[in-house]
Amino acid sequence: MTARLSTDIPMHRSWFQPTPDSLWNRFRDRPRLRIASFFNLVWAVYVFGDLIFSQTLGPHWGLATAISFPLFLFFYAMSYVRPLRHLPWFIAAVALLSYGTLHFNASGGGTYIIYACAMTSFGGAPKKCLAGMAILLGIFAAIAYFSAGWPISIIATLSFIALSVGTINVIYRFNAQRDIELQLSHDEIRRLAATAERERIGRDLHDLLGHTLSLITLKLELSRRLLDRDNAAARREMEEAEQVARHALAEVRSAVTGIRASGVVAELAAARVLLNTAMIDFVYTSNAPELPTRLDNQLALVLREAVTNIHRHAGATFAEATVTMDEQICTMTIVDNGRGLAGGEGNGICGMRERVRALGGTLAFESNVQKGTIVRIEVPLTPVDRLPEPSTEPSRLAS
Repeated sequence: MTARLSTDIPMHRSWFQPTPDSLWNRFRDRPRLRIASFFNLVWAVYVFGDLIFSQTLGPHWGLATAISFPLFLFFYAMSYVRPLRHLPWFIAAVALLSYGTLHFNASGGGTYIIYACAMTSFGGAPKKCLAGMAILLGIFAAIAYFSAGWPISIIATLSFIALSVGTINVIYRFNAQRDIELQLSHDEIRRLAATAERERIGRDLHDLLGHTLSLITLKLELSRRLLDRDNAAARREMEEAEQVARHALAEVRSAVTGIRASGVVAELAAARVLLNTAMIDFVYTSNAPELPTRLDNQLALVLREAVTNIHRHAGATFAEATVTMDEQICTMTIVDNGRGLAGGEGNGICGMRERVRALGGTLAFESNVQKGTIVRIEVPLTPVDRLPEPSTEPSRLAS
């Protein structure tokens, strides 16, 4: 008889195993919310508030608390690890704990209803969540006033606290969802732009190389056929094929330069999209519509690094970029109202300095902690002495 190994998860473990569509898995990319789900349980200590704030405890206070508190912890945990469609049942269970303990543990009943409203904030659209809170608090107020005999002032205060907690959670969730949607929209725009760029590159390369490569192939085939009969004609065809290939190489190099280059103007527009998505106001002005290609490309990369620093590290709410050009100098200034360069210069800033130095220009920082940063770049428009770029021309074989 063959023994069969069981791979089933024990029931007590499967209860607490997060399902794919649970709140816990929805928060997998947002660890702060996972931590907050545990930290929020700190306020559950108010379930035992009657021990401090009440002079006398009801006859069944201990029994009601001993039964309700473990159940509350169980329902609270289940609301995070079970499918989101089950959340209303766990909210209702916590609300019933509140209604049932009002007569025996006043602080416990009030605490449970606050948690029920907080849990409701994850239950759907904002209006639906607020309506659910209103229903829960309406039932709570009726039981507390007509059955438990609570004063209206206490009921109103507790209801206000519960509604405030739930509303804050709804607003936070709505803003977080909006940020995610904005990021997804930004990613989609970049994906579509990249797709369009790839299609354009494909068309350009096809137009550049399709006819040229066909011509080179024909000339090489002709030279091979002429090699045994007319060496001079064969050599002439090969030389023409070489000239065509060199011309094609120059065209490809020019096209690749255009592909790699983003340009200062394009980079300013991209910076506005990036910073506005991060809720940072960004304005820019430029009177330099056309810069030399090398200068335009390198300044665009410097601008990109500066904007990235503002986005990731500055903690700013406003930024501004200005590009001006006269007959001799191009000046670019980037200003933000963030926290400044408190941690010193990193690799990104060092890279900016190297790029500006390669152009024969200067880069200056003016930064005060909590008062923002000013980056000023000045680059001459006339060529300066510097090491030449590595040549990509094919070397001729020695004959």
